[in-house]
Amino acid sequence: KKHSRAKMSWDSYLDNLIAQSKDTSGTTHADRACIIGFDGGAPWTTAGHANAFKLQGQEGPNIARCFKSKDFTAFMAGGVHAEGKKYQFLREEDNKTVYAKKKGEGAITMQASKTAIVIGHCPEGGQQGNTNKAVAVIAEYLESLGM
Repeated sequence: KKHSRAKMSWDSYLDNLIAQSKDTSGTTHADRACIIGFDGGAPWTTAGHANAFKLQGQEGPNIARCFKSKDFTAFMAGGVHAEGKKYQFLREEDNKTVYAKKKGEGAITMQASKTAIVIGHCPEGGQQGNTNKAVAVIAEYLESLGM
């Protein structure tokens, strides 16, 4: 019981992230998100959330491995695999933020805190900059809590 309640509280961060991606007109630019553990890539948020970004199989662990090792060559060489799709690696910043995109699909922004990786998806036609800001707000908040 306690464990599922903890999961529910992490899911509220997804609502917050999406709300943070609004532009001045009130349009949200992140449509899906998730949070995974920095160590091992296990999901912190549930796939049951209406706006869940659903990583599959080894996608979470593979993403976490790159962040933990600060070695993003696997992304550069083979792209970022998420939700069964291959996103083209765009760039990484400060060994803690990675940007990727897939034509016709949109873009993903991933930012690590000490213990988590926050992932936001921006739909095709959306402003990835707004999604970047929203992901950063959540990742930096977790970091401020020592997480």
